[in-house]
Amino acid sequence: MDVDDAPSTPGKWKMEKPHHRHHPRLLLPRWHHSYPVSKLVFWSFFSLALFLALFLLSPRSSAPARIPESFASSSSSSGVRRAALQMAPWGGPAWEKRVRSSARVRRNPGGASVLVTGAAGFVGMHVAAALKRRGDGVLGLDNFNGYYDPSLKRARQALLDRAGVFVVEGDIDDGALLRKLFDVVPFTHVVHLAAQAGVRHALVDPASYVHSNVAGLVSVLEAAKAADPQPAIVWASSSSVYGLNSRVPFSEADRTDRPASLYAATKKAGEEIAHVYNHIYGLSITGLRFFTVYGPWGRPDMAYFFFTRDILRGKPVSIFEGPDHATVARDFTYIDDIVKGCLAALDHAGKSTGSGGKKRGPAPLRIYNLGNTSPVPVTKLVSILERLLKVKAVKKFVKMPRNGDVQFTHANITFAQKELGYRPTTGLHSGLKKFVRWYLEYYSISLSKNDSTGRSISS
Repeated sequence: MDVDDAPSTPGKWKMEKPHHRHHPRLLLPRWHHSYPVSKLVFWSFFSLALFLALFLLSPRSSAPARIPESFASSSSSSGVRRAALQMAPWGGPAWEKRVRSSARVRRNPGGASVLVTGAAGFVGMHVAAALKRRGDGVLGLDNFNGYYDPSLKRARQALLDRAGVFVVEGDIDDGALLRKLFDVVPFTHVVHLAAQAGVRHALVDPASYVHSNVAGLVSVLEAAKAADPQPAIVWASSSSVYGLNSRVPFSEADRTDRPASLYAATKKAGEEIAHVYNHIYGLSITGLRFFTVYGPWGRPDMAYFFFTRDILRGKPVSIFEGPDHATVARDFTYIDDIVKGCLAALDHAGKSTGSGGKKRGPAPLRIYNLGNTSPVPVTKLVSILERLLKVKAVKKFVKMPRNGDVQFTHANITFAQKELGYRPTTGLHSGLKKFVRWYLEYYSISLSKNDSTGRSISS
């Protein structure tokens, strides 16, 4: 059965009740009356023999590409998740040797063996590289889906490969793959960063958010709770969970029951799911609410990224405004500061207390804001990019649409400062300068050649 034809909600099939009362024998299957028993037996044995012949004669690899388990109940026709079905094969002695080598700890004492999901993503790549640099064992996992240009993810993968980090190609919802990874490597920690990101894309493909952010999280937690020893979990929630909260700055104690987007709702659901696995199975779980992360190797769907692209191309830049032309602002947080927060959360995670899926005692369950504490108007973001790119932007001010975006974000990081020693140090101008340098180099753009309108020309 094609994935797109599967029912959206799995359940038991029920026969419709007839409108009129019949004799029971009239409800027997149709073949009961039309086929003699001897023919039925013949065709049954014939079908079985044909299946066995095809199975025995067909070539088999040691580990064929697998379809993630929850896809069987997905009804979305999204190209993003169909692309994720085309996974590279996994398994076999050579593959297991590479997995073990990548996850081997190089520093002692105190080294960690870490599984990083979403390792070919923006934050995932930077976290995996930072862990490897300090001597931890690191294994990556990513499905390289088509939400944005997969070639950028492949370039990140190549960078990690040169650093000695193997990125396994697979889906977090593939339970068999996760069980195999935990069987091959006794991970001490999991940094779970894989997710369906973006607020606006949920209007197009809502099911992908449930698949990745809810079912995917459960799949990872299931594998972790069954592992022996159980790893500590650090995972990415989002500042989006604050939703329609009007108190600023946003504190971990503020209400988060009014999400403004499906993305935010799935991340909030993730926080509740984390509580369950901590309470029942003794998993140590630390959630991190990221605030508008930016920097080199970033995501093309983020405003600072596509603003840069459009400014260079001379295309209009749409700047959202709140009611009565109110300013839209974000707590932009540079990637290096986020990475420091992730590593600090891992180092302070505490141990899980379960064994073989059974809780032996209380385990840590924490949530932290990781932001910059300095909200910046989007208009200022554009002005900084204009100066760095030496190109005047074509600005187009538009009313903020009802697509899940919020007017402002502002992090209270007191809790993270106190418990993790988290202190962001990079201002927006310095961070964007590093991003622009990377962008121009990655896309081979030179600012020394300009046309008559001031737009830069690719070299």
